[in-house]
Amino acid sequence: MKLVHRPWRLAAEAFALLAAVVVAFPLYWMVLSAFKPAGEIQSDTPRPWTLAPSLDSFRRVFQQEEFGRYFLNSLFVAGSVVVLSALIAFLAATAVTRFKFRFRTTLLIMFLVAQMVPVEALTIPLFFQMRDFGLLNTLGALILPHLAFSLPFAIWMLRGFVKAVPEALEEAALIDGASRTRFLWQILFPLVFPGLVATSVFSFISTWNDFLFAKSFIISDTSQSTLPMALLLFFKPEENAWGGIMAASTVMTVPVLVFFVLVQRRLVSGLGGAVKD
Repeated sequence: MKLVHRPWRLAAEAFALLAAVVVAFPLYWMVLSAFKPAGEIQSDTPRPWTLAPSLDSFRRVFQQEEFGRYFLNSLFVAGSVVVLSALIAFLAATAVTRFKFRFRTTLLIMFLVAQMVPVEALTIPLFFQMRDFGLLNTLGALILPHLAFSLPFAIWMLRGFVKAVPEALEEAALIDGASRTRFLWQILFPLVFPGLVATSVFSFISTWNDFLFAKSFIISDTSQSTLPMALLLFFKPEENAWGGIMAASTVMTVPVLVFFVLVQRRLVSGLGGAVKD
């Protein structure tokens, strides 16, 4: 049987390796271009290597006066969305799973419908809403929309984790004298924490890489811009600074990689729990 299945296994592994190469090649080319000298980047015969790596593109990036501010703004916005979405989604998932109330099914269906609406179709209505709230040119105009878009997915995913916790465990905790609040935060929260990590990864990535909302809602006050807007600094009417663009893109990728490394184990167990459910 092993000999029969071995060719199929080798084919599957070869296909997986090919897919990994295809996915990783743009990242490799981005990092390579960030370290290439200007002459090699603009060459008519590009090569997938460089014999004279240079840090000039990174120096131009970090010499931009607003780059540090953009980085901190992105970190604040992404961090706020991750924390708030995790907290609200945990409480909401517990409510729709543990309690029975009218229109609960309707509410869950509305969460799904909210996920189906394209972000581009809501940008203009959100712009007017942020204007009426007085949030244009503030980081709040970026936090609120991303929080709203990340909550439906987070609630649906955490609902499975909360449902997997036996109700008998809650009953036992109440009999032992634990309050519902204590059970919620000291027992239920640690059990669904892997699911919170998994949802936080998606919230962080979508918020960190956002360009549409940052371009639409931050109009005049550039001090409130986020890191994706820093790429526009290297797009010039006469000639684009591709080295700076690639270097800035590489710098933008580093926090995402660090975040993945920190939550890798929790992410795998969280996704595994979601699939199992």
